[in-house]
Amino acid sequence: MGIEVVSCMTGDGRVDEIGRSHRAMLNVVQCSGSMTHLARMMQDTYGIPFTRVSYFGIEDTSEALYGVARHFNDPSVMRNTEELVRNEVNRIYPVVQQYRADLRGKKAAIYVGGSFKAFSLVKALRHLGIGTAIVGSQTGNREDYEYLKEICDEGTVIVDDTNPLELSKFMMEKQVDLLIGGVKERPIAYKMGVGFCDHNHERKLALAGFEGMLNFCREVHSSIMSPVWKFSPARQRKTDSRKVYHEAGRRVAV
Repeated sequence: MGIEVVSCMTGDGRVDEIGRSHRAMLNVVQCSGSMTHLARMMQDTYGIPFTRVSYFGIEDTSEALYGVARHFNDPSVMRNTEELVRNEVNRIYPVVQQYRADLRGKKAAIYVGGSFKAFSLVKALRHLGIGTAIVGSQTGNREDYEYLKEICDEGTVIVDDTNPLELSKFMMEKQVDLLIGGVKERPIAYKMGVGFCDHNHERKLALAGFEGMLNFCREVHSSIMSPVWKFSPARQRKTDSRKVYHEAGRRVAV
């Protein structure tokens, strides 16, 4: 893109990195919960504007890059950005479509810490043909949930700061195939015989950026399509409860 990154503030950041941050011309805020307050302080103190972005999924990663390019209003930067996005999308999209062939029609539940992350997940799942049956966050506000309502399909259950019992109830009602959450939600999925995707900040395999979208596709596909779920006690109880009988010469399942 032709833009120098003067500082990168992360959970394991270094003093030298933080010390250079006041030289930036734009702050790009990825983790809206923890860093927006700092970005506002730097805007007030140093006059540095900031923008909130998400580098997860094809749509939001592309828009994040375009947003930075638009801020600097440099034709060469915009050309570089357009070329970068075009090349990356052309590279990964055929692979995404291969996974979509297996995953089309599946249903997912999303429960994450920040609602900004949930926005991107809904869009990313749609590229895989997966509908969002349940979505929620721990820290979302009214505006966040209004936006989720706009981008989700009709009938999607939207929850705020839910608990395991409530989440499990909705997952059973909606018959989801996948739960996306953090480490606390993993046992819920496994006990219910449902695929799980860890979207925690401490994970080792990155999900950000275009390459991260491919990692996400692989993880979702391998989890949902795993044959292990047919041995889950929860799935077996569901199967055993369906009694098949003959009525008027026809097989009927109830």
